[in-house]
Amino acid sequence: MDEPRLATSTLDRITPGVPVATRPPDATVGIVHLGIGAFHRAHQAVFTEEAMAAEGVGRWGICGVTQRSRAVVDQLGPQDGLYGVLERSDRGVSVRVVGSVLEVVSATEQPELVRSRIADPAVGVVTLTVTEKGYRRDPAGRLDLHDEAVQADVAGAAAPVTAIGRLVRGLQRRRVESRAPLTVVSCDNLVANGAVVRALVADFCGALPGAEGEPLWDWLTSSVSFPSSMVDRIVPATTDDDREQARRLLGVRDDGLVVAEPFRQWVIENDFAAPVPAWHRVGATLTADVAPYEAVKLRLLNATHSLLAYTGALAGYATIAEAVRDETLAGAAASLMAEDALPTLRRPDDLDLQDYQRSVLERFANPALRHRTTQVAMDGSMKLPVRLLGTVRDRLRAGAEPRWAALAVAAWMVYVARERDAAGRPLPLDDPLADRLRVAAAGPDSGLVERMLGVEEVFDSELRDSTVFRALLADGVEELLVTR
Repeated sequence: MDEPRLATSTLDRITPGVPVATRPPDATVGIVHLGIGAFHRAHQAVFTEEAMAAEGVGRWGICGVTQRSRAVVDQLGPQDGLYGVLERSDRGVSVRVVGSVLEVVSATEQPELVRSRIADPAVGVVTLTVTEKGYRRDPAGRLDLHDEAVQADVAGAAAPVTAIGRLVRGLQRRRVESRAPLTVVSCDNLVANGAVVRALVADFCGALPGAEGEPLWDWLTSSVSFPSSMVDRIVPATTDDDREQARRLLGVRDDGLVVAEPFRQWVIENDFAAPVPAWHRVGATLTADVAPYEAVKLRLLNATHSLLAYTGALAGYATIAEAVRDETLAGAAASLMAEDALPTLRRPDDLDLQDYQRSVLERFANPALRHRTTQVAMDGSMKLPVRLLGTVRDRLRAGAEPRWAALAVAAWMVYVARERDAAGRPLPLDDPLADRLRVAAAGPDSGLVERMLGVEEVFDSELRDSTVFRALLADGVEELLVTR
């Protein structure tokens, strides 16, 4: 007989003492989430479940939409949307069962259902975690109207391919059917992500025929809000060992398991078009200005993560925790935060930035997480401009030399060019610009910096023309090539 799988019918088999979600009998979908990957399930879905429990209501159940692969549909469908969150720390391992996801939909297979869910007046919130590349932006940060998928969505493809296309087509139907207000919350690592999504939606509307796009945008400006948000929780890829450990803890098999650290943070701009879950009652911070929190996270935590990912992977370390145990790499990470990033930041009132820097390295050092360096190294062409190049630009304008931020960028360049670590093991280049980057990196080491700076999708003219930045990159590349 097959091993019992996590589902509502097997909850009575769950090991006593494991926290298990209880869904109200009147639970309904009130949130549509685009991009239901591991991070959403370990972060926003947990906040939402706890908010529903705090309010004693079931109106905020989640319809999770998969953007490409139907893997999550296959994982969670047979489990009635239930899944476990395995929390790992140096103090031990625990698991909980989350039940806020009521429905999982494949956008490619069920585009009409996605549209109808976004249009449903019972839905008050749409959230997104589609990664930086999922927004299909051009080098200027606008909607890439030359992108074939964007063009198809604007032309009225029956099954929209892009996240913005799916969102706008759902909003279009909502305007026609109910005109109910809606809040759209991006949870991706983008500067001013709410303003970004609003601008991309405006670009999409502007590309539509006037009779179609203009009335839609007029309604959106009065009835739909796009608050910015900042999210933080380390969520490494789930392994077979994780699933086996969860099986022992739960007493049943869980194919939808996600793994996370205990820490989680969510800061949301207090700009809602209609009621939203009581996230603020379960630890989320509502604020008039997300920007200071966002900058702290991107420039301290995310930038340091990238530095450790590239330098660690090149050195042969499989995980971020292993890289942090290297005194040289840990010192570079601490220096990046203290010397380069910190002078560019405006401190949020409720954050101690000295404690924050210490906590970043402590979280990264958690050996139980096993967060792979090559996983963090993904999509570098999208991440570097957001995580590191703003710091570089600000320090250069202040007359300073951002040595450590430049070292992180240099490590990315060497990672792309070498494709192997210090032991000769292959390093994957998982990036939307992979082919373009390989062409730029090919050639003698002496010209690597100049060739990579020529990738206009990553570097603007200010950085390309900076002799200081170029010299720092050259020093970093030389140092990394010598030490490999």
